[in-house]
Amino acid sequence: MNSEQTYKGKIEDWNRLQERLNANATELAHLDGLRAQLGPVLEKARQIAAAQAAQKAAKQEASRTLKSVVLEGDRLANLLRTALKQHYGIRAEKLAEFGMQPFRGRNLTAKAKQPKPAVSPTGTAPAASEPAGE
Repeated sequence: MNSEQTYKGKIEDWNRLQERLNANATELAHLDGLRAQLGPVLEKARQIAAAQAAQKAAKQEASRTLKSVVLEGDRLANLLRTALKQHYGIRAEKLAEFGMQPFRGRNLTAKAKQPKPAVSPTGTAPAASEPAGE
């Protein structure tokens, strides 16, 4: 990126131009009106750039402060959640009120609930026998 494409680069370019125009003021008297207009624009751009840099620094400081506050808040929230589980118990439905999932046991799938049929040495499942006495 060319330095003249950034705001800082443009301000520096205007400053060099103004210095050269001032050095050659007698030779370029016909440009005095435009040269005089560049001065205030250059100064205003410098002031705005300085304010922008100060705001950027303030934003970075606020971001650092916010990060530390969020870390402290997370720590306290985790401690409170642990204390709530200890107070109510991990299975209490009351935990849902605080945005926590009560422990409801492990979900067993349908396959895990059905016993697997025994396989005979021939590789086939034995025929289901009817209960005796019916």
